[in-house]
This record gives sequence, C-alpha cells and structure tokens, in this order.
Amino acid sequence: MVGGISGWQLLILLLIVVLVFGTKRLRNIGSDLGGAVKGFKKGMDEGNETDKDENQEQLVADPKPGEAAQHGAEPETREPGSKA
Repeated sequence: MVGGISGWQLLILLLIVVLVFGTKRLRNIGSDLGGAVKGFKKGMDEGNETDKDENQEQLVADPKPGEAAQHGAEPETREPGSKA
C-alpha cells in the first residue's frame, strides 16, 4: 500500500496508461529519457574534466611569489620611496 493506493489500483492505473499511450510510445519515452540522463551525466563529467584542466593550467602559468626566486628568476625589487 503506497500512499493509500492498493496494489490492484496501481495495476489498473498502469493498464489505463498502457491503453492510452501504447507500448511503443512508452518504450520511446523511456529510451528518450534514458538517453537524456546519459547525456547529462556525460556533460557533467566533461565539465569536471575541463575545470580540472583549467585549474592545472592556471597553477602552472601563475607560480607562487616565492617560486620565482627558486627557479632562478630575479624577484622584482622596488626602491624605497618609489611608487608603483
């Protein structure tokens, strides 16, 4: 018993739905819905991979301030009293 509906009532409801829409249309609706879910999951996975790639590229392109001195590059120095 689901929410006040007995098993017989669910069976009758299912029979009415099959009679109204037909098995072919219900099968098409099911396959379309499954394809949409697969496409959504694929899009989410590609989005996560793209985000990871962009973050990795940004980390490589923008080294931390202390890393410039470690790699042989001279850090920027300003004279006292000079403005940016």
